[in-house]
Amino acid sequence: MADNKPSHYDGKDIQVLEGLEPVRKRPGMYIGSTSVRGLHHLVYEVVDNAVDEALAGYCTDIQVWICEDGSVKVRDNGRGIPVDEHPKEKIPTVEVVLTILHAGGKFGGDGYKVSGGLHGVGVSVVNALSTKMIVQVCRDGKEYEISFSRGKTVEKLHEIGTADQTGTTVQFWPDAEIFTETTVFSYTTLSDRFREMAFLNKGLKITLHDEREKDADGNMLEETFQYADGIKDFVRYLNEGKSEIMNPQPIYFDAQGPAGEVEIAMQWTGSYSANSVFSFANNINTIEGGTHLDGFKQAVTRTLNDYARAKGLLKEKDSNLTGDDCREGLAAVISVKLHEPQFEGQTKTKLGNSEMRALVSNAVTKGLGEYLEENPGPGKQIINKASQALKAREAARKAREMTRRKGVLESFALPGKLADCSSKDAAECEMFIVEGDSAGGSAKQARDRKYQAILPLRGKILNVERAGLHRALSSDTISSLITAIGTNIGEEFDAEKARYHRIIIMTDADVDGAHIQILLLTFFYRYMPELINRGYIYIAMPPLYGIKDGKKKIRYCYNDDALAEAMKDYPADKKPTVQRYKGLGEMDPDQLWETTMEPNLRMLKQVSIEDAAAAERAVSELMGDQVEPRKEYIQRHAKDVRFLDI
Repeated sequence: MADNKPSHYDGKDIQVLEGLEPVRKRPGMYIGSTSVRGLHHLVYEVVDNAVDEALAGYCTDIQVWICEDGSVKVRDNGRGIPVDEHPKEKIPTVEVVLTILHAGGKFGGDGYKVSGGLHGVGVSVVNALSTKMIVQVCRDGKEYEISFSRGKTVEKLHEIGTADQTGTTVQFWPDAEIFTETTVFSYTTLSDRFREMAFLNKGLKITLHDEREKDADGNMLEETFQYADGIKDFVRYLNEGKSEIMNPQPIYFDAQGPAGEVEIAMQWTGSYSANSVFSFANNINTIEGGTHLDGFKQAVTRTLNDYARAKGLLKEKDSNLTGDDCREGLAAVISVKLHEPQFEGQTKTKLGNSEMRALVSNAVTKGLGEYLEENPGPGKQIINKASQALKAREAARKAREMTRRKGVLESFALPGKLADCSSKDAAECEMFIVEGDSAGGSAKQARDRKYQAILPLRGKILNVERAGLHRALSSDTISSLITAIGTNIGEEFDAEKARYHRIIIMTDADVDGAHIQILLLTFFYRYMPELINRGYIYIAMPPLYGIKDGKKKIRYCYNDDALAEAMKDYPADKKPTVQRYKGLGEMDPDQLWETTMEPNLRMLKQVSIEDAAAAERAVSELMGDQVEPRKEYIQRHAKDVRFLDI
């Protein structure tokens, strides 16, 4: 073995990647991934530059086009990227910004006091990962243009005309060599993001155009996002369709300090949800929270308890309200702006700046305290809501103790229906939640017993959006689910105790199966959101069709497009038999293993909360107790239905 080792190791063995080569070599380091998420991150980087101009007070209008040729174009009315010669690099500054990593107004200097951009790498990374990029700048009465390919300048900066306004236009074509999964942009993904950005930047106008979608009159699909009330409008958006609004006008306050500034909007409803609080730092959604969220939670709990005691709404013998009690039914947005944010956590979306804890806490103590004193009616309703949550929590605790005494929630008393796996290594273990005993029986026969567990569910689980925690715990199905997963819920939830790092929902491909999926996802979103954030929750994708052409082996197709493509392989006079699978029970164990459970062959859809605000609203609208939003949704999407089982 020793003879095969290289005998030298010196300077020439060290590879130096110049310019933007490191980005093309390791793109995941700069944009998170080269999947569909990374693809959309390119657009966010370009739009973040325009938003930074808005934060600096120079930009009011951002236009984004998804073009027919697969490119994206972003235009803003900011100051325009400087075009003068850079003193150090001796080339136009716009070329420096677009071809050198970490070059820009955010790194030192007085260009920007506050800037977004999660990775802080900016538009040069977008340039590196695009086959082509064209940048036009309007400044000082002139319009300039410069072009690039894969990060290298192909056409130097040159004047193309006069201009009576200022701003920057960036158009780029993503590189299919990098984004091998897809280079097709999603209108919905971008519109959700831009809506959020417009909420967080009061008055800023962002318009999204999609040249690929035309209506009957030939007009392209477009949407404009602009909110005069900023995050107050954001809270109203989150609570649209919810019943029993405690404070019809969202509570709003802001504060400034040496560390930065904070603005907060809050509104309570009759909802049972306690995870509708969204925090942002420099427009970045801090999904893992951080110091600003900690300061907010502590201050809300303390302020409500102090108010309730002072007004006699909590008696001496009553327990203090907990954080979960105070936040039940609360929708809130916390937005901080600071000069040098420090991000940490698994996804670099947890704010670490300790000074923000005190700034936010003081703002809440003053702002919420003043609101409660000045608005005794809503104040009493908010305390009553939290007191009801306290009673329900104590009832749930008693129910949990009762079930624990019965041995239901103890790790050594796993549900009787669970066919567990032999491995104890959670990282390699997976649990299939299967609809019904019939499919459960097939799955138990098909599985690899070493690392695959099966939990059959009988019927549909409780809709936890319409029921409190104590009702959820009284359901045998939900108790079995909690016990099998091992994390517990509520105050005792601990993601580290998850017994499986892949929890796979496996249901029939029909209306009932889809409903069970939604009920389970609602449960995970409300009671175990951390498992979704960690990427532990999946949906199995069993094939929709089986093609039989006389041979023993069945050819499986997972969607309509795959079936249409497969049918092209058969001559018109020898069309095979096509079976549409309505249920998992229609497959024998070997087929179920081969199509849906075998890790090397199966298709799984990983569940993520890409846009938590949109997810929160969707869960509330479609699973809550208001009928009207569901009716509107069905009417709006009825035309999209392809298969309906009646």
